[in-house]
Amino acid sequence: MSASDTSFSTSLFETLTGDAPGNVKELSDSAAKHEPGSFLRHVGSLSMTKLADGLIDPKLVLSWLMQAVGAPAALVSWLVPVREAGSLLPQLFTAPHVRQMPQRKWAWAAGSLIQGLAAAAIVVIALTMQGMAAGLAMLVALGVLAIARSLSSVSYKDVLGKTVDRTRRGTTTGIATSVSAAGVILFAIILMTGVVERLSLVIGAISLAAVLWVAAAVLFSTLREEDQPGEDKGSIGLSELSLLWKDADLGKFVIARVLLLPTALAPPYIVLLAAQAGDNRFGALGAMVLASALASLVSSYIWGRLADRSSRKVLIFTGLVAAAFLALAVVLGWSGLMGTIWASPVALFGLMIGYQGVRLGRSTYLVDMSPKDDRAAYTAVSNTTVGVMLLAFGAASSALAMAGPDMVLIVYAGICVVASGVAFTMKEVSE
Repeated sequence: MSASDTSFSTSLFETLTGDAPGNVKELSDSAAKHEPGSFLRHVGSLSMTKLADGLIDPKLVLSWLMQAVGAPAALVSWLVPVREAGSLLPQLFTAPHVRQMPQRKWAWAAGSLIQGLAAAAIVVIALTMQGMAAGLAMLVALGVLAIARSLSSVSYKDVLGKTVDRTRRGTTTGIATSVSAAGVILFAIILMTGVVERLSLVIGAISLAAVLWVAAAVLFSTLREEDQPGEDKGSIGLSELSLLWKDADLGKFVIARVLLLPTALAPPYIVLLAAQAGDNRFGALGAMVLASALASLVSSYIWGRLADRSSRKVLIFTGLVAAAFLALAVVLGWSGLMGTIWASPVALFGLMIGYQGVRLGRSTYLVDMSPKDDRAAYTAVSNTTVGVMLLAFGAASSALAMAGPDMVLIVYAGICVVASGVAFTMKEVSE
């Protein structure tokens, strides 16, 4: 890298973080020297993958695409469980292989590359297949994408911890989330205007997502990550779950994270509540994508900066924010106001702000609290446990929904309050 490039990287690093290079707490001298470049590579790679996630969002975009190609509704309902659980459950078993790698950036890059290929496969399926066959093939491709995502997830926090100092990790994720949100907002606006035929636009967006994942893999591979001895600790397997009670701090964190799952699962029930009140505007694909992206844009950078100061406090506060807006949705429904033009947008937007805070707070907290040489194991145990509980939450919520979406939201609000209480008992790790 030339002197001018280095100077530009340093200047941009200082502007984005508000800190000077070399002011580190736990990086090695070599890692500290290259931190500005590493920071920007993280931001660039994450921005591309997060934008790709928004363009292929299973809750919205893929659900619409599967219906457009005539896939049965029963298959559509499996999109979110396959995507979320598939991203989390395998990590307990992929972590041993990651821990044996001297440079774990290659695991992340490989995961991103495979996600790009899986997204490309979904495009081919949409263009060449119809009905049940198309739906099944898309689920298989999404499953491959989810497993590849798990490989990137279990390796990322370890690489981040080795290349970016603890006071700037939340900022890294926050900036990337905001940048990607701007791209998703543009996509949503185009969807809402109707200037491009919707099926063509959706297929084009997923094609772009495939390209972004491949480009992110290339960029991430250029990170300057120090070698470290591979950890040949054998297969982690289910025995590693003992970390949950051996390390009380990890146990509390996982409990809090599980109890914050309603922030991810609640949006469809707000939409359903609004639909029952006669407001179907948010059933439109573009409006739903826009609401989620706007929440990311206005809150992610702020949540990231706050997480660098205290990720524990972010988790406390976001649980309360989510509970407040879930309760608001119920009150608006009971008062007959949910069908008005402003009610469902306000409730959904506020909930998604809380959700973004949960995502940034939990990521930053886990990196900061994990022992330096065991981040992959801690990440795998946490994510696998949450993956199992995600399926349990989904099943319980489906049963509870028979009593109405308002009952689900009431229970979710209570759970989020309890989550804030658990987070309050967690130790402070950001200082």
